[in-house]
Amino acid sequence: MDAQEKTFCKPVRFELRIRKRDNPSVIGIALWLKKIFGDQPIPKYEVNPRTTDILYHLSECNKTRDRDVSLVIEDLKQKARDYESEAKYLQDLLMESVSLSFTSLSSIGSSYLNALVDSALVLETKDTSLASFIPAVNSLAADLFRTKARNEEMEVELNKLGKNLTATLILEKCLREDLKKAELHLSVEKARVDSRISNIDFLKAKSDDLRLRIKAAEEQLSARGMDDSLSHQSLMALSERCKTMETLYLLSDSMEMLRLAELKQQTAPLKKKLESYLDLMPVFITVS
Repeated sequence: MDAQEKTFCKPVRFELRIRKRDNPSVIGIALWLKKIFGDQPIPKYEVNPRTTDILYHLSECNKTRDRDVSLVIEDLKQKARDYESEAKYLQDLLMESVSLSFTSLSSIGSSYLNALVDSALVLETKDTSLASFIPAVNSLAADLFRTKARNEEMEVELNKLGKNLTATLILEKCLREDLKKAELHLSVEKARVDSRISNIDFLKAKSDDLRLRIKAAEEQLSARGMDDSLSHQSLMALSERCKTMETLYLLSDSMEMLRLAELKQQTAPLKKKLESYLDLMPVFITVS
């Protein structure tokens, strides 16, 4: 930042001093701020190109808005003058045709006339004629019919949503119960698994302890000169051989039983034939 910008960025109190060498935008900002604040002091701000551009833009927007508001006000004033002239024309017409004025109406007539005017304002008609009221009432009736139809559709949709909500709540309740049962079953299974793990750890520790004791005992017996044939491995091998011999013995007995059964089958016909001879009468032979 150069020296000139540094001087512009110093906080100063803005004063309305229009000089010939000032920028036209600065002059416009000064006049606009004076108009906005009036007799009140203008707040302090940093005078630099950025703040000048922002204030100039705000002043232009404010002037444009003021012009638009002025146009709207003038338009409303013109409409008010037109309505007043039309109202005076209608009053004069009533006075000339039927000698009737608003001040000569009774209280009931005034209330009816006020109700008619209020209805025209509510229905947003251009006047109080029947030709203006009928389309407005028809439009209002159509809006009412569409609103009723929309309300019926929304009621049907609401009933459908209510049924879906009930089914969803029932499903949520069932899911909560199933989840509770699953959590209970999981806790039971977890306790069972923890118990099994504890037992396995205990048995593993016991097995390691027994293995160490067996190894220590074997080393102690080996140091005392024990025969290797009496070691645990040798005894296990001997047990296996004994089981094998027992199995062979059982197999030999089974073979003998099979042979015996075969011999019985072979001698069965001879036994039947012998029984038939035994049923015969004995014959005695006399020797002289």
